[in-house]
Amino acid sequence: MQPAAIINRGRGPEIEGTRITVYTIMDYLEMGWHHTQIAADLDISSAQVQAAVDYIEGHREEVAAAYERILEQSANAKNPPWVEEARERGRQKRLALQEEILQAKLHGLCDVPVIVDRTKR
Repeated sequence: MQPAAIINRGRGPEIEGTRITVYTIMDYLEMGWHHTQIAADLDISSAQVQAAVDYIEGHREEVAAAYERILEQSANAKNPPWVEEARERGRQKRLALQEEILQAKLHGLCDVPVIVDRTKR
């Protein structure tokens, strides 16, 4: 059995043979997970998780800086206009259906329990 390795195929350091980056492992570590729990959740070996942990510890500043950039980009990411339009159309359909069900329920035309979240209007 080969030792677990960390490679970089252009997406950042990741566990060889997977698409799991060290940043994913960092997320679990930040939540306080033990390496055996991480391994079980991601369906990889404890040795692979430990290789990522060792890499993170050995490259702490570099990994932390890249991780912060990723989080910042993610926070500022926007969907393309066509995706936002589709999301809005779906939202409008959902709201109309919720209103229709609510009215049916109020008029005794529907026996289905209805939960309408009016905080999102």
